[in-house]
Amino acid sequence: MAKTTFSGPVRSDSGFQIPVVTTANLPAFGDVAVGTVYMVSDNGSGDDEYCIVISTGAAWVTAVGAALS
Repeated sequence: MAKTTFSGPVRSDSGFQIPVVTTANLPAFGDVAVGTVYMVSDNGSGDDEYCIVISTGAAWVTAVGAALS
């Protein structure tokens, strides 16, 4: 997948592809570019709960801004 820089609203008529990982396989936030997005498929306890997380460069945060625990 290509990487690009842009500003403004995001729109896709064909959907988005977001990598899905478990908490154990989520890369360290410092190992990815700021703004990288992943879908986490569990809550760290093995339960099937899904959450979109975004790297701030200092932490993974949820799409609502809460730190990922």
